[in-house]
Amino acid sequence: MSHDDFKFEPVRGLPEALPEGEHILWQGSPSVLRLARDAMKLNWVIAYFVLLTVWRVGVSSTFVPMDQALAHGVPFVVIGALCCLLILGLATMQARSAVYTLTNKRVAMRIGAALTMTLNLPYTQIGNAGLDLKRSGHGTLAFELIGDVRFSYLMTWPHARPWVFAKTQPAFRSIAEAEKVADIFAAAAEARVSVPQVQQQAPSAVAAE
Repeated sequence: MSHDDFKFEPVRGLPEALPEGEHILWQGSPSVLRLARDAMKLNWVIAYFVLLTVWRVGVSSTFVPMDQALAHGVPFVVIGALCCLLILGLATMQARSAVYTLTNKRVAMRIGAALTMTLNLPYTQIGNAGLDLKRSGHGTLAFELIGDVRFSYLMTWPHARPWVFAKTQPAFRSIAEAEKVADIFAAAAEARVSVPQVQQQAPSAVAAE
């Protein structure tokens, strides 16, 4: 029997139905392999264990036959493989539980493998956005917030711009067609921010004027 941990969501990736006048422009999730490589440094882990294995075999070959020296490198290969599988498992959980959403009014991020939460970022609270584009077309779109809006880096990782701790920047990590998504965001944010905001004054203030 199938089971959906998010079946209570009225709209995929959102905790409640969209209000009148709001509609989804784009939805997506991180690429598992790209998330493992970009956020969890899978390539660096592989390179570390390869160098460690080569070093161990090279040292052993100076005082034992080569077949025995190769056997000395096997434990490092096994440990490295287990570490890589652990990273891929973590990346899979994070990617499959994350849903990024762009609407005509806000950025929404449902994130968290163990503790799920949804971040709602109105375009009026986003001061800037930065795109880190890879040659594959994947990339990370990070949102620089204005005002007093703050999020914990640990709570949002890996869905945050790396190495920015002072004021965490939530991010769409390792998404496909990142440049296209950035264009959709830019157009929607510009349209939303350019809409005049009408504020209703209290009756007492109007009377005083």
